[in-house]
Amino acid sequence: MPKHGKKYLEAFAKVDQERFYTPEEAIKLLKETAFVKFDSTVEVHLRLGIDPRHADQNIRTTVALPHGTGKSVRVLVFAQGEAIQASLDAGADFAGSDDIIARIDKENFFDFDVAIATPDMMGKVGRIGRKLGPRGLMPNPKSGTIVPAEDLPRTIREVRGGRVEFRNDKTGILHIAIGKVSFTPEQIRENLTALMDAVKAARPAGAKGTYVRSVTLTSTMGPGVPVNASLAQGIVA
Repeated sequence: MPKHGKKYLEAFAKVDQERFYTPEEAIKLLKETAFVKFDSTVEVHLRLGIDPRHADQNIRTTVALPHGTGKSVRVLVFAQGEAIQASLDAGADFAGSDDIIARIDKENFFDFDVAIATPDMMGKVGRIGRKLGPRGLMPNPKSGTIVPAEDLPRTIREVRGGRVEFRNDKTGILHIAIGKVSFTPEQIRENLTALMDAVKAARPAGAKGTYVRSVTLTSTMGPGVPVNASLAQGIVA
């Protein structure tokens, strides 16, 4: 085991790594073992039975968390004409066309968490894809961030209200933040339920055998708590 501080080791000792906890037990233990002084993030790590080497088995989708993530989401919108003001009125932090694109390209402006675009803007946005892509900020239809102008207000509200994107890494694992330790157990459970429903719905047709191999709950800098995958919202091998 890597070297850890005294507080981590005390927290780790409370978790039986040979046991698979029910979601309710895991959430209770998660809150008990969170030892940092700030309001740490609750994360779910899912090891999936997919082969990331095959494009049709990679997962990239979104989930609307009923209670959000506890994090303020800064939204930027690429749009034209009246859609710019409509986006700002709906809660976007930034909205524009050539001006926003130039700012990103020339000033390396990245003070936002999610970028949304209308289809007619993608030709221009594509020119800064080399900067947006590596940061996970490139609008994409799979993540629901390329939408018609009339859908911008709804999309902005959803993103700010708790809609998050997730995708597997190169080893087939999902890492998703689903809240804060300060959330009630019920809020964490309901967010976990929504996530597991979304993961189940996103199962690739090419995935064979056990789909959800393992579920682990953890808090920032805290120990991982193994969860019974079959009980995590009814996903059974």
